Amino acid sequence: MPTRSEEMLMDLWMSLLLVWITCVPSVSMTPITGQSRSTQTGGSAAMASGLGEGQRLLSRTKRGWVWNQMFVLEEFSGPDPILVGRLHTDLDVGNKNIKYVLAGEGAGTIFAINELTGDIHAMKRLDREEKAEYTLTAQVINADTDEPLEPPSEFIIKVQDINDNPPQFLQGPYRASVAEMSAVGTSVTTVTATDADDPVYGNSAKLVYSILQGQPYFSVDPNSATIKVALNDMDREMRDEYLVVIQAKDMGGHMGGLSGTTSLTVTLIDINDNPPKFSKNLYEFVIPEDLPLGKMGGKVKANDRDYGDNAKSTYSIIEGDDQGVFEIVTDTQTQEGILKLKKPLDYETKKAYTLKVEATNILPGHSSTAHFKDTATVKIAVDDSDEPPVFSKSMYLLDVNENAPINTVIGTVNARDPDSSKNTVRYFIDRHTDLERQFNINVDDGKITLAKPLDRETDMWHNITVTATEVGNHSPISRAIVAIRVMDINDNAPEFATEYEAFLCENGKPGQVIQTISAVDKDDPVQGHYFNYRLVPEMLNNPNFTIKNNQDNSISVLAKHDTFRRQKQEMYFLPIIVTDNGHPPMSSTNTLTIRVCGCSKDGIVQSCNVEAYVLPIGLSMGALIAILACIILLLVIVVLFVTLRRHKNEPLIIKDDEDVRENIIRYDDEGGGEEDTEAFDIATLQNPDGINGYLSFFLFSVPPIFKRV
Repeated sequence: MPTRSEEMLMDLWMSLLLVWITCVPSVSMTPITGQSRSTQTGGSAAMASGLGEGQRLLSRTKRGWVWNQMFVLEEFSGPDPILVGRLHTDLDVGNKNIKYVLAGEGAGTIFAINELTGDIHAMKRLDREEKAEYTLTAQVINADTDEPLEPPSEFIIKVQDINDNPPQFLQGPYRASVAEMSAVGTSVTTVTATDADDPVYGNSAKLVYSILQGQPYFSVDPNSATIKVALNDMDREMRDEYLVVIQAKDMGGHMGGLSGTTSLTVTLIDINDNPPKFSKNLYEFVIPEDLPLGKMGGKVKANDRDYGDNAKSTYSIIEGDDQGVFEIVTDTQTQEGILKLKKPLDYETKKAYTLKVEATNILPGHSSTAHFKDTATVKIAVDDSDEPPVFSKSMYLLDVNENAPINTVIGTVNARDPDSSKNTVRYFIDRHTDLERQFNINVDDGKITLAKPLDRETDMWHNITVTATEVGNHSPISRAIVAIRVMDINDNAPEFATEYEAFLCENGKPGQVIQTISAVDKDDPVQGHYFNYRLVPEMLNNPNFTIKNNQDNSISVLAKHDTFRRQKQEMYFLPIIVTDNGHPPMSSTNTLTIRVCGCSKDGIVQSCNVEAYVLPIGLSMGALIAILACIILLLVIVVLFVTLRRHKNEPLIIKDDEDVRENIIRYDDEGGGEEDTEAFDIATLQNPDGINGYLSFFLFSVPPIFKRV
């Protein structure tokens, strides 16, 4: 088998041979129209001389340049520059002093021209993938003067491709997914490789795809590179991931082509193709009968080999729970079925249960609309517990009259031991609910009695809690609420609704309503209140006032005449008896105070005091008090002044001859001689007793400043 280098060398020589066959004759013989004034080229002459005798020599129009589009093979790295082609002009007849000049892309660096022969050589190794063609300009000039002999002409040198670039998967490695159990031929994904070689010339860029790893599970389309499922019934639960290696080879996949590979990781997507399955067919639980409602009594689990939502199931009880004692819910985290109580268990009533539990997939199966399911049996044994006593009622409502005597039986509560032992029950009052200890209970029979008198008007309801325990076992305790309603009796007399004070105008008319009175009663009779009003017996013949029933539990007080005068009597007191309709009736005497007042013509009260007659000038009592206070203040000032004058004129007597004090008196004004000595009596300063009562006033009123030495 030839090596890779031998294959490339063979391809190179084949390409060179093809270029030589197709390009060299064209360069030397194909005429190109030019603007030259030359005659036929040497090449043309040689061609003509080669014709046989007797054959007609065809004439042609004079041409300037003779060349064709040129090609050069890429990646050529021989020891000498490679000949690309030859330029020739009709002016070059062998005796002309001409020179070929090359300009344009790569002239002088990549491509060089022989000035005399017009041969163009490639000086460097070329890469078609970097630049596929070069545009150059050729011109013939005078070798001596460098004057152009013909206008410049443009031509192209194309770099001929060889297979020097392998295919590449630019976006690899790849990941894809397909549903498990997919049919053969199901498309998974498409991977595409690129080849930098010329897709037009030859097969250098023609790619063919194949799988190197991943068979027999997957296949690839050799032309489109589409990956497909190649094996039926691929089960995710057996294997969920596959590694596929794909190869892309150029030259149409033939020998000598270059290749590139990439990897594709295919993940199988889960479908619901597995039913839930209980880990065992029979579950057994022991549940105490005092298990609180809603608490867990046991767990069951159905496993599912699927993944995600396909593995989720719901649980239900389909048999054995006609009374609805149990329920089963799904734990969303663990997918377990949690068995809970909906109703209390009673060992004495039923000791065991047999349930049939079903687990059902949430989603239907992949092959049908039916849901996969499985069943299991759950046996439950009820464990007997020491239950607290059970009251016949959870709440008792009792009535008692507020005047009931002490030790009156209000009612009875009853509780029993639900256990088979049927222990004796003892009763107690929770004193936190009866802080005033108004009730007692018989510990043996549950009779509730009155311990203190009741007053409905103070507390209408009393709510207490009674506890029940078994004899010999005080730990299980049950409680019941006892609501005691205090029934009303007629033990409160009606009274005025408020402290009424009526005002009567002196100029009022007989029959005028002075005051409307209503009453209230703390009792609450079933039939409602009805009050009867009347004057006390000694006021029945009262000449001043009378009352009138308004038929709405109120009365109106009326004046009998219009001769009321404040000078005669300023205030009247009217006693009124109010009686209710209870059994027995209760009554009270309430007094209405009526003041006689001076009113305007419109009946508006202006003054209700007697001093209004004493002050005809219209001065109020407040004004009189103010005036009197001023007079007293003036009198006090006058008395004080007289007293001070009297003390000033009395001679001062020195009690103690030894009590002589020397004083230095400083005046701010000029002295007046003997007059200054009479300004004050210095003996006064030497008499302590005489100065006590009046020194402060003296010092306050005399301007000089005294300084003791």
